[in-house]
Amino acid sequence: MDRRVVIADDESIIRLDLKEILEADGYLVVGEAARGDDALAMINEHKPDLALLDVKMPGLDGIEVAREVKNSGTIVVLLTAFSQRSLIESARDAGVVAYLVKPFRSSEILPKLAALLNPSELEPTVAKEAHHVDDKIETRELVQRAKELLMKERGLDEPAAFEVIQQSAMRARTRMRDVAQQILKGEFLG
Repeated sequence: MDRRVVIADDESIIRLDLKEILEADGYLVVGEAARGDDALAMINEHKPDLALLDVKMPGLDGIEVAREVKNSGTIVVLLTAFSQRSLIESARDAGVVAYLVKPFRSSEILPKLAALLNPSELEPTVAKEAHHVDDKIETRELVQRAKELLMKERGLDEPAAFEVIQQSAMRARTRMRDVAQQILKGEFLG
């Protein structure tokens, strides 16, 4: 049986890419929307197995749509380039089960969606991968906050602040996340 999907993103190129990736893997895209309110109407009409929703859209945002369809049986996955901790928490409260961080590749999307739609077949590696995506979002948030602090304290522009973090991580043979945490705790000497 085809897995039915609604895709909602205000960027048409993202919708097109997702549709191609999903249809090539046997999904049936039953609706596409650029606005959250249109996505909600399509979800209510088509009752898809899965809804891929952008966080920021006109009309309703992805979290508001997720909240509206929370107990409908549709699995909601957020598409996000954002990584604010408050966003992640409110998304979980709204019933969002996973995130896809933009830009994304089919090699990341398809195993994650398969695991969400077939939890009985969930392998430990897929569970680790789902945790890894949340970890990536948190890392992005930490690096962003550390960049902002470096920009403010050292008068750097964003690319220079990023380079300080990146180069420090490479020299110390550690993760950028670890360097960002040192910066935020005031323990960074680089």
